[in-house]
Amino acid sequence: MIGMLALASGKGGVGKTVLAVSLGHALVRAGARVLLVDADLGLANVDVQLGLVDDRHLGRALAEGRPLAEMILREETTGLDLLLGPSGWRSLAALDGEALERLAAEIELASRAYDVTLLDLPAGIGARTLRLARLARRVLLVATPEPTALTDTYALLKVGLRDHAGLGLVVNMAEDRAEGAGAARTLATTTRRFLGRDLPLLGIVRRDPRVADAIARQRPLLARHPTAPAAADIEELARLLLGAERDAAATG
Repeated sequence: MIGMLALASGKGGVGKTVLAVSLGHALVRAGARVLLVDADLGLANVDVQLGLVDDRHLGRALAEGRPLAEMILREETTGLDLLLGPSGWRSLAALDGEALERLAAEIELASRAYDVTLLDLPAGIGARTLRLARLARRVLLVATPEPTALTDTYALLKVGLRDHAGLGLVVNMAEDRAEGAGAARTLATTTRRFLGRDLPLLGIVRRDPRVADAIARQRPLLARHPTAPAAADIEELARLLLGAERDAAATG
């Protein structure tokens, strides 16, 4: 199966977390066992998007020296297993050094019980983002067609991910597929010219007001609006990822 897959972005506000939740839900619906890790230790919001109130989270595990496996909880609507992140823990927002290495090792250990582990990484080019991205076989770079989002995605690539073997791009909040494809071409041309590497486009998720409604209602998109265009795009991305793994297994 897919193994560990990280979702990263150069800037906030590109819809990375709702994409992570929805992609995980789509993978569960396709038969995969999925763990979603909210690795944004200072500004976590997977719990908010799903309407969860629970004191089991990464912060407690790290503060109390407990295994991450003790903090995993099941979200029944999606079928996802979750490792939630804490919000507003300043001490964890700057996690580095030995503590960061312990977190990485614990995530890797917990992931062995799953077909797919999704890491919802902090936005930007911080040390935690780059360290945890190195755990993943694949990194989905999430951007919107806005020039600022594309510029920050390029910066993330240049600073820390240019040598990662499993990079792919997802253009989120595109007005239509043509706009998404155009944004992907712009970024791919720049990365090829200045970084000497390709950046394959893995998916385009169209702008959809039902996404905002699902977030406001604290409900998973695929449960509240299963026929929405954005939901269809995310399910297509899940099929592509699973299909690529099946093809690799068949030829390997």
